[in-house]
Amino acid sequence: MADPVLATRGLSKAFGALQASDAITLDLRAGEIHAVIGPNGAGKSTLIAQICGSLAPDAGRVEFLGRDVTQESMQARAARGLARTFQTSALAMEDTVLQNVLLGALGASGRPWRFFSRASRDAALRDRAEAALEAVGIADLSELRTAELSHGQRRQLEVAVALTMEPKAFVMDEPMAGLGQEGSKRLTGFLDGLRAQAPILLVEHDMDAVFALADRISVLVYGKVIATGSVAEIRRDPLVRDAYLGDDA
Repeated sequence: MADPVLATRGLSKAFGALQASDAITLDLRAGEIHAVIGPNGAGKSTLIAQICGSLAPDAGRVEFLGRDVTQESMQARAARGLARTFQTSALAMEDTVLQNVLLGALGASGRPWRFFSRASRDAALRDRAEAALEAVGIADLSELRTAELSHGQRRQLEVAVALTMEPKAFVMDEPMAGLGQEGSKRLTGFLDGLRAQAPILLVEHDMDAVFALADRISVLVYGKVIATGSVAEIRRDPLVRDAYLGDDA
C-alpha cells in the first residue's frame, strides 16, 4: 500500500484535566475522502487545529507527504500544499469573487501582500485565479461581490481559493454547515469530484453527506478514535451506534 498523503501518529492534546486528543492515529490516502465524525465536544476542532498547525500537540506527530511537519507553522504546511477550509467563512465579503481568488493566488506565489494592487494585471496570477473559479463552477460569478453569493457558492469560492495553492490534500471543517437540503446535495456532488484533484479529510455532522462521500470514516468520541472503517462497517458497529449514530445508522 502506498504511503498516506497525511497522517497523525499518537496525537495527544490536553487542556488541564480535559484530554481533547488521546493518542489519535489516522491517515488520509491518495484519491479518497476520509470523514471524521463524532458528537459535539469529541475533539474534532482540536484535531484539525493540530493537523493544520494552529495548535501544537503535547505528544505525537503529524506527517504530510512523508515528512514530519509537527514543528512547522500553519503557513509552512499550507505552502507544502495542505489546504484548509473553515466552518466559518474567512472570505473578504466586500471584495469580488475574483479578488478573493487573486488573494489566494498571490499568497501561493510567495509574493508580499503589498503587491496585491498589481495582481489583477498579472496575467499568470489572473490565469491561476480564473482556472480555479472554472474548476469549481463559478467562473460566471467572478465580478460579483462575495457578500451577494449564496452560502453554497461561498463554500465553492473557499475551495477555489484553496485550489490556487495547488493543494496536495484538503482539510474541510463542516463544509455543509448552514446549507439546506438542496445546497448540501449540490456541494456533496462537487466534493465527490474534487477528490480526484486532492484527497479530503472531511469533518462533518451531515451524515447523509458523510455516507454518500466517505471511503472511510473515523469516529471520534471524548478525544479517542473508537472505530475506523468503511461506511458499511461504521453503520453496523454497535459501539458507534451507541456512542453517536443511533437511528442515523
